[in-house]
Amino acid sequence: MGYATVRESARSVIAERLARGESPRPALVEFAREILRRDITAYLAQSQSVDWVFFDRGLIDALGLLHEASPLPPSELAAMLRAYPFHCPAFILPPWEAIYTTDAERDQTFAEAVKVHARIVHWYEQCGYPLYEVPRLSARARARHVLSVLNEGSA
Repeated sequence: MGYATVRESARSVIAERLARGESPRPALVEFAREILRRDITAYLAQSQSVDWVFFDRGLIDALGLLHEASPLPPSELAAMLRAYPFHCPAFILPPWEAIYTTDAERDQTFAEAVKVHARIVHWYEQCGYPLYEVPRLSARARARHVLSVLNEGSA
């Protein structure tokens, strides 16, 4: 629809590791730090955009993963959240079993995806981000719905 999008960094990390013949993921702390590093770079690359930029997962998710693996001091977490703000509320798309698929980078079962989703919801709320759940519609209809909500200013 013409808007900038930013791909999920974890998928790139996993794909690169698989291409080198390595295990999909390094140790959790290393994995989380690499995702966060890439997400900060992606965030900064988009920071001058005057239009909406849509992140498939993003820096807040990466902070949550890192915090689970190695808790951040409250002052450091607060500084990171201030330095890299996102739209409030954040949009979230819950796992949808009817369309859920796995691939080389997404090897989680649907049940695991549901657990990850619950942790992400909790993490965003802990970070002060209310969430707007996007209804289960076709991809195009979901995109139109999100844009409509943004244009109405109700999200």
